[in-house]
Amino acid sequence: MVNRLLPSVCIDAVFENVPPAEAIRRVSEAGLGAFEFWGWWEKNLDDILTARDAFGLQISACCTRFISLVNPPSRDAYLKGLEESISAATRLECPTLISQVGDFIPGVDRASQHACLVEGLKAAAPMLEAADVTLVIEPLNELVNHPGYYLVRSDEAFEIIDEVASPRIKVVYDIYHQQISEGQLIANITANVDKIAHFHAAGNPGRHELTIGELHYPSIFDAIAATDYEGYVGLEYWPVHDPMDGLREVAAWF
Repeated sequence: MVNRLLPSVCIDAVFENVPPAEAIRRVSEAGLGAFEFWGWWEKNLDDILTARDAFGLQISACCTRFISLVNPPSRDAYLKGLEESISAATRLECPTLISQVGDFIPGVDRASQHACLVEGLKAAAPMLEAADVTLVIEPLNELVNHPGYYLVRSDEAFEIIDEVASPRIKVVYDIYHQQISEGQLIANITANVDKIAHFHAAGNPGRHELTIGELHYPSIFDAIAATDYEGYVGLEYWPVHDPMDGLREVAAWF
């Protein structure tokens, strides 16, 4: 079974509406060693750090500010937000910042938006490289959860990574989203794993526990573990059963 991957619990999803310190305690109680969350600017970072250290956990990822990368007038604001996020990630000893890219702009051709995204990431690369922090861009599905979002398929995300050509800019491959958007999960992951720096996982349909739905996660995780990938797999789902039971079950896989 899986032995090279590091599970991480998204406390904002799995423990929605639970105070962060209590959520972190529950991650530890479930036998998992890392957690992640979304907006650092919405959290008391002192409390996060105190709970992290009290339970001996790691912070695997958090988000940078949600500002469009496909809209040229937004670039300066994106880079300013990224600078703030890098500072927060450094304080948290968090290796990865997750970035969405913004919604498709009607009336503007896709090639122009793609080029704007690449240019923005190239401008971001030096500050990420200097701080030793990795930014991961996130393709999302538009059929169920994010209608109008720009970056839907992983193949375009991987093309962007190749064009930017920075070791500190890669992809967060969300297995749930890509099952909806394109399928062919194991083939697409294993062929491009060098461009992936973080994973997200949830059951499909419904975005619930990994054991619910059509995805056989033990096979997917074994395929990832057979590659050179040694990073985190973020458990980002909304449980329908006792959250602790679901986490303990997944913890046993690792």
